Amino acid sequence: MKNFVEELKWRGMLAQIMPGTEEFLMKGMTTAYLGTDPTADSLHIGHLCGIMMLRHLQRCGHKPIILVGGATGMIGDPSGKSQERNLLDTDTLYHNQECIKKQVAKFLDFEADEPNKAELVNNYDWMKDFSFLDFAREVGKHITVNYMMAKDSVQQRLNGTARDGLSFTEFTYQLLQGYDFLHLYKTKNVRLQLGGNDQWGNMTTGTELIRRKLGQEAEAFALTCPLITKADGKKFGKTESGNVWLDRNRTTPYAFYQFWLNVSDADAERYIKIFTSLDEPTINALVEEHKQDAGRRVLQRRLAEEVTVMVHSREDLDMAIEASNILFGKSTKESLLKLDEQTLLDVFEGVPHFTIDKGLLGLPAVELFTRDDAKVFASKGEMRKLVQGGGVSLNKEKLAAFDRPVTADDLIDGKYLLVQRGKKNYFLITVK
Repeated sequence: MKNFVEELKWRGMLAQIMPGTEEFLMKGMTTAYLGTDPTADSLHIGHLCGIMMLRHLQRCGHKPIILVGGATGMIGDPSGKSQERNLLDTDTLYHNQECIKKQVAKFLDFEADEPNKAELVNNYDWMKDFSFLDFAREVGKHITVNYMMAKDSVQQRLNGTARDGLSFTEFTYQLLQGYDFLHLYKTKNVRLQLGGNDQWGNMTTGTELIRRKLGQEAEAFALTCPLITKADGKKFGKTESGNVWLDRNRTTPYAFYQFWLNVSDADAERYIKIFTSLDEPTINALVEEHKQDAGRRVLQRRLAEEVTVMVHSREDLDMAIEASNILFGKSTKESLLKLDEQTLLDVFEGVPHFTIDKGLLGLPAVELFTRDDAKVFASKGEMRKLVQGGGVSLNKEKLAAFDRPVTADDLIDGKYLLVQRGKKNYFLITVK
């Protein structure tokens, strides 16, 4: 068996670990779980470090279980939050669970005949019929309020800026998470909980509950990965438009690819260890190659390639690279027509954007593209001169005549025109 802890260490994925964990893992196959929040029908890249921990765990010969927190998702975890979460209904929770399983199946093997095949569980299944009186007797009496109050996640909410303090519902969260570990310990032989470093307090409550319920000889362990940030200390995985999601309908493969391609050199060197399965010699060679000529962005390109293929597909990677070439390199009208509407808008997000009435279709290009509502050119004279010099393209095709009519046949997706002035100046026009 490969040493899972050593694997995490060289990748920069180990934050805290309970004494004895590494030695226990080396004895044989260990079952470990990681919880994820089902408040959306997609994971985002902020979840990826935890999912990659499970991937490495399975590759080291151990059994991964991913727990979808249907019950705890109905309450809300106070860790790292400034306010209480919205509560979800059952139908939404199960819908989100199925969507999350499809995404995680790209990282873990749920189908193998091996003993360490992955499983997905939902804590709502064992919590939904657990009465308050049963919970108070079975769980509550084993953990003192003093112990719970000492947790950082509780202290931060009590002493922080939260306007409404900490609700009783949230206060009990660590007991619920602790009970999950106890339940999985007894029913699935789980001996290790994995999570982000903000979960350390909740996770150690679980190991404490197991020992108090089952005796001090009960072996239960916890291990966390660091919370990933950017080199400038800012939150990882956030862009101006919000989270970078794994669901293509929320974040297109092109935008996903571009996120990784545009990380800094320092971040690329960290992220390629955390978010890919490349081995240490391969990564070290890439780092050295990158240092020889940082301008080629070797690390960023390989990182973007590996993660995009893992989350989406090789075809989506090829499409994302082709889409990138539309803006930054040579491409054809055929390449442009392959793009779906959202990818087209993502590619040309930063270019000047005009909207015109479809009644204007049929006008000569020189009339249409010098109007105040679509001013691609300052004057008709400027446009004539550029067209004659071969410097104007419509939908990636050279405009042969400045007075040729622009018609509905020119529209991309039935509503867009892409005008290129010179090599680098693009203008996107929406026709309504």
